[in-house]
Amino acid sequence: MRYLALSDIHSNLEALDAVLRASAAQRYDAVLVLGDLVGYGADPNAVVDCVRNLGARAIVRGNHDKVASGLDNAEDFNPMAKAAARWTRDSLTPQNLDYLRDLPAGPLVVDGAIEISHGSPLDEDLYVVADIDAARSIAAARSALCLYGHTHVALTARMDGQRRLEIEAPQGHPEFAVTLDAGSKYLINPGSVGQPRDGDSRAAYAIADLDRMVVTLYRVAYPIEAAQKKILDAGLPPMLAYRLGMGR
Repeated sequence: MRYLALSDIHSNLEALDAVLRASAAQRYDAVLVLGDLVGYGADPNAVVDCVRNLGARAIVRGNHDKVASGLDNAEDFNPMAKAAARWTRDSLTPQNLDYLRDLPAGPLVVDGAIEISHGSPLDEDLYVVADIDAARSIAAARSALCLYGHTHVALTARMDGQRRLEIEAPQGHPEFAVTLDAGSKYLINPGSVGQPRDGDSRAAYAIADLDRMVVTLYRVAYPIEAAQKKILDAGLPPMLAYRLGMGR
């Protein structure tokens, strides 16, 4: 089974289109979506419609999905994120608002083989930003492989049978493969489709091949200028457009 993993699309249709074109050539059997379909970008309805049409095997909600759909408030958001959340809520169709509102909370175990979460498997809103976060999250995971998002930073963490932790952040690589060892547990962030924050502005995604026991993280270029223009034309905070070009 080959799973395409998408996370943190954030209403960036250009990035999502590029990822779907690239991954179609690589072939996959099912799609996993790790949350934050919306927020920041200017195409919330088009992105939600596209994800709905993918027929994902499993999907979990993100914090921006919760705020945009009215399930949560934006008190923890910075001013730019708050402005984008308000604009997104006003822009979404009633059908797409209902879809976001009905997304399940993570973590979820899929096909008895792989776990997905937006944040840590400890808490859907918890950022994995330090070694201790990764160690606690791997220990809490119910599957040997857990895919998560939320930080917008591609990262792989491995804990072996002696509870030794190894972490890699594969920035700058167009393709980065991780071979899964029996007896180890893995926590892998494919990075963000629509708003990477690891210094690489290319859209990020992953394919988890459980037959070969390999997870490959990919980056693909997309027309950033088109996404930036839409953000500016929509009247969203300009920094949301500029940061796309910086990968920050």
